[in-house]
Amino acid sequence: MKTQRRWSITTRITLFTGVVATLLSALLAATVMIAIHRYVTADLGGELSAAGGRVAHEVEHDQVVMPLVAHKGRNLQVVDSTRKVVASTPQLRGKPAMAGFTPDRRNISTGVVCGGVFPSGECNLVVAQSAYRGGDDWVVYSSSPAVPLYVDPWLAGTVIGATALMAVAITMIGHRIVTEALRPVNAVRKELDKITEICPDRRVPLPRSQDEIHDLADSVNRTLARLEAAMKQQRHFTSDASHELRTPLAAIRAEVEDALHAPEETSVPTLGNTVLSSVGRLEAIVGDLLTIARLEAGREVEREPIDLAEFVISECERRPKPNKRFEYALEPGVVVTGDRFQLSRLLTNLIDNAERHAASTIAFRVRQAPSPKRDAQRFPYGIAMLEVVDDGPGIDPDKRELVFQRFTRLDTARDRDAGGTGLGLPIARQIAEAHHGSLQIEDSPHGTRFVLRLPLC
Repeated sequence: MKTQRRWSITTRITLFTGVVATLLSALLAATVMIAIHRYVTADLGGELSAAGGRVAHEVEHDQVVMPLVAHKGRNLQVVDSTRKVVASTPQLRGKPAMAGFTPDRRNISTGVVCGGVFPSGECNLVVAQSAYRGGDDWVVYSSSPAVPLYVDPWLAGTVIGATALMAVAITMIGHRIVTEALRPVNAVRKELDKITEICPDRRVPLPRSQDEIHDLADSVNRTLARLEAAMKQQRHFTSDASHELRTPLAAIRAEVEDALHAPEETSVPTLGNTVLSSVGRLEAIVGDLLTIARLEAGREVEREPIDLAEFVISECERRPKPNKRFEYALEPGVVVTGDRFQLSRLLTNLIDNAERHAASTIAFRVRQAPSPKRDAQRFPYGIAMLEVVDDGPGIDPDKRELVFQRFTRLDTARDRDAGGTGLGLPIARQIAEAHHGSLQIEDSPHGTRFVLRLPLC
């Protein structure tokens, strides 16, 4: 089934602007027409009051002059105290009083009368005023057709036309504004469509305006930069992993081919021992790759209190009898929270590395230290430090970060025959970072000094 395409943001905002502009323009037109209607009605009432007041003065002085009014659309009646019409304009001659209400205390009242002495369906504005004659209260009524709500067709048409034009203008301005505002977004989208794995170095254009869209484009570029770096790292890692896996596979293949070509020159135990050595290396590499994948998945590590001094002793005692001497300087009571299995893997990797390169001694030191101001949020209760120091050849300061890159070996002393996969130290650093800590190589009088820092609890 074909799905209907959603309306674009430009269309939706334009429609919203048009509806709001139409409603506001209609409200404005209604307000203007009501104001004009009230003004014209008040002006008409004042005119009728003036005409009736003149006649009331003439009635009081017995000087009524005909015609009572000069305006063609005006009507006037003089009613005595018995409600008899004494005088009126020609249109109402012979008819009863045009209204039933009488003047109030201010000697004047205004009302709207529909029908009666007036044509059917016609409403008139009537003003009643008092006139004193012979000690009696007489009433002078003056009237005129009431002003319609639209006041005048030409005026109503002008106001409605002006407000309609205003609504259209506001809608067009809104459309122009949103189109211009979204133009950089469309440019970013088009550029993103062109960016693929083939050209990850391209970046979206930054608009000149320092607004939210500029910030969006900047964030997109930073994200693209991180993605490009991750892609390069992934390609490099894949290449290195393929190379590392190819070496033991090639060794296995060579041994099997030699055995097949000259079966009398080898035996099953000899072939099995040779192949098992390469299989063990493959297993170690695959295991380390799976560990890295789990760490990169970002799963939350389990938390339990761990005393570092007891932890180091326990891990060292579990190892086979080492060919190097272990020395300890462990401060008790240095407790951290973390995943015991992962921290065990971290320490094992550090010890394996130290045993491969130490001349005779590996030293373990545990202590606590206050956190510097710049790391107060990261280490709120202080720093738990674990150091693993060997008396080997050491690592040059400019190459210390290289050992934490995957499959990195600095020299022939760290080759494949040394037994490492090139993944132990990168895994150790990832575990430290997963525990909100750090793992670094720092200065030492001799050998290599690995320093693990974890938040103290």
